[in-house]
Amino acid sequence: MSKETLFALSLFPYLGFLWFLTRSGQTPRLALIGFYMTLVFVAITIPAGIYAQVAYGETLANVDWLHGGAEFFLTLSNILVVLGFQQAIRQRQNENETP
Repeated sequence: MSKETLFALSLFPYLGFLWFLTRSGQTPRLALIGFYMTLVFVAITIPAGIYAQVAYGETLANVDWLHGGAEFFLTLSNILVVLGFQQAIRQRQNENETP
């Protein structure tokens, strides 16, 4: 099985994860947005990889400006997840401190 096929197939479990996470209603909104931003990262990475191959004859990892641009979206999604859970923890702590 090629890495491209494995990459495409990995989207299905992730979509299932997002579906359950969304339906649970227990995930902080900002964190949920961060998890969905991972799909934006994937949507950016695929065309960037194709462009790197066509324009430069290289993989995406070897074209720094394209790779960095695509990875920005992964970094952004991770930041949103962390901030979302951090906000939820602080909110819970404030609720527990209030008599």
